[in-house]
Amino acid sequence: MPLQRLPVLSLCLLTAAVLAACGESATLPVSAGTGANPQLPPPNKTMLPTVNIAPAKGWADGTKPAAAPGMATVAFADKLDHPRWLYVLPNGDVLVAESNAPPKPDDAKGIRGWVMKQVMKRAGAGVPSANRITLLRDTDGDGVADARSVFLKDLNSPFGMVLVGNDFYVADTDAVLRFPYQQGQTEITAPGARVVDLPAGPINHHWTKNVIASPDGSKLYVTVGSNSNAGENGIDKEEGRAAIWEVDPKTGAHRVFASGLRNPNGMAWEPVSGALWTSVNERDEIGSDLVPDYITSVKDGAFYGWPFSYYGQHVDARVQPPRPEMVARAIPPDYAVGPHTASLGMASSVGNTLPAPFKDGMFVSQHGSWNRKPHSGYKVIFVPFSAGKPAGVPVDVLTGFLSGDGDAQGRPVGVAIDKGGALLVADDVGNIVWRVSTAR
Repeated sequence: MPLQRLPVLSLCLLTAAVLAACGESATLPVSAGTGANPQLPPPNKTMLPTVNIAPAKGWADGTKPAAAPGMATVAFADKLDHPRWLYVLPNGDVLVAESNAPPKPDDAKGIRGWVMKQVMKRAGAGVPSANRITLLRDTDGDGVADARSVFLKDLNSPFGMVLVGNDFYVADTDAVLRFPYQQGQTEITAPGARVVDLPAGPINHHWTKNVIASPDGSKLYVTVGSNSNAGENGIDKEEGRAAIWEVDPKTGAHRVFASGLRNPNGMAWEPVSGALWTSVNERDEIGSDLVPDYITSVKDGAFYGWPFSYYGQHVDARVQPPRPEMVARAIPPDYAVGPHTASLGMASSVGNTLPAPFKDGMFVSQHGSWNRKPHSGYKVIFVPFSAGKPAGVPVDVLTGFLSGDGDAQGRPVGVAIDKGGALLVADDVGNIVWRVSTAR
């Protein structure tokens, strides 16, 4: 049978097999790409990218991720629809954005684009977006939500959320919206006001947008990921992207607060220094050992290198024409969290009631790799801090998302501290929000 007449599934499997055969494997452990001074070996670019997918399977009955010693895990809520991000309201209600990518007709066209779509489907990211935020309430205080309602619906791939006074902000994929909110309400029906448009369009490669408020509520900070892996769609398609914006919520006036951040997602305020921190997914396709994802303090006006360089001034030769003057401006991030770990969610330890190792630092969710052999990520870690800066090696908080057979039983995304001081973790493959607390 001619190749063009092979069934689509067979062609998909054949293409994936070819890609896998053309890939390479890591020569360093994940720990070598972790910490304040990660090892950065020479790039190992292959003809076709390394593809090592952990097929999305979900959790078998009676199974769950494993918590660190001294802690217990329960399903706070299940049967959700691709839960991605979390936000805890002052009264303890938990909001979960049930969301997935919007239509992106021009993202990675051609054979490579088709293959990448199959990769994402196999990894559990091929479902339509529910486009809603669901409210979860634990009325009896037993650590399990026993009431839920649709808090907001008919959104456009929502992700980040933040409450400032009685104004509730949502970062859709193409705009920040503001809604009126009164404490205790379980549903918002009032129309939202558009605060500021965000870069989106037919490519919209990194579609997730997060939002956090300054401590005094006068400013919003919004993450906007790049429109490509390493600038291959053209620098003109990256206007306003690979950046964190500062937005005036009253007027919508905005500016780029920091740039050169390929795909920032999580944000949190560090309590000692008062600095804004973010978690960033770095670039792919130059080897299983490159480039480490990272968490970093975000300096006003700073440039972090993307796409021209990585981890400071390590030039990415794929990006043409070169821009040595931009490379010279690039500053290194603070702390690497392993290559291709897809570190997305981040939450400050402030307010948690977990055991002593988790008192001062940042919780980081690692969604898991597709471009590394062997896999990396697929867990939640804790980066300990001292005097406002990372200090020491990461500690595993929640593991077991990857089975012994290499299947993804779950994939952690958003993390948050609930009103009782437990850690909440959104699992977009298991369709569960997990709650991690001190064992009794």
